[in-house]
Amino acid sequence: MDDDRPVTLGALLKSARQRLAEAGVDDPALAARLLVEHHTGASWTDMIARPEQAVAVAAAEAALEAVARREAGMPVHRILGHRMFYGLKLSLSPQTLEPRPDTETLVELALPEARRIAAKRGRCRILDLGTGTGAIALALMSRVAEAEALGVDISEDALATARANADINRLGWRFSTLKSDVFAEVEGCFDLIVSNPPYIPTAVLETLSREVREHDPRIALDGGPDGLDFYRRIAEGAGRHLAPEGAIVVETGYVQTRPVRDIFAARGLHTARMARDLGGHDRALLVRAARPIRGMEKTLGKMPECR
Repeated sequence: MDDDRPVTLGALLKSARQRLAEAGVDDPALAARLLVEHHTGASWTDMIARPEQAVAVAAAEAALEAVARREAGMPVHRILGHRMFYGLKLSLSPQTLEPRPDTETLVELALPEARRIAAKRGRCRILDLGTGTGAIALALMSRVAEAEALGVDISEDALATARANADINRLGWRFSTLKSDVFAEVEGCFDLIVSNPPYIPTAVLETLSREVREHDPRIALDGGPDGLDFYRRIAEGAGRHLAPEGAIVVETGYVQTRPVRDIFAARGLHTARMARDLGGHDRALLVRAARPIRGMEKTLGKMPECR
């Protein structure tokens, strides 16, 4: 851009779009718009109707610095520091996954279950394992007024982010957090257990896109040698924490549906429904206990009564 002339909104947008296109990033036009909007305060309408509008030097410099970060491989929503998910604005942090549209498939699968339970019992107790930004639990609570949730994560940073997101979206009074490695510190029973667990096989991590590999926390991606470690842990611990007639809803990799179903079935949890993402891939499944869950008979005496 020519430093001798005032920076206009149209010129700034054009420069950002051109640089991102040349860098080969995904959807450079959208990324340019989002970054320019964020740093100038201008709307998309302003960019179309008033491209000659002057932009403050500091704002233009901040926008172009953000463009440079995107050129270097940082995802646009990491740069912005937030992302929309199921109608909620969620802040991101270094120790949280960026919530993606595919995970909304899990929410859509779990939502009728949460509503059914709330209608029958007057409340729905949700346990969100690996809560991250709190995306899944908060999305469900935003649509079911009787729902309350416990967000569990091993990262203090993630838990702080989830609590902040609950407060920002006026859901904090129904949302609590607990630092725990899956079920390790969890007590009590829940009507709905939800999770988007780490499910990438360890050997595959280095083949992921640069944006994911370098900017999503590895701990939230690495599912062990076959990508299934956390499903085994969820299935194993479910007997101590799933209320009668409750359900578990998990996200899966699109080639993992059958082995995940088998893992749950081995514990007496049978698949009731499945859902596909926008790309047509198997993405989430809902399981129920068709009979007393294996191991539950040994722990019933220690469990609080679930109603």
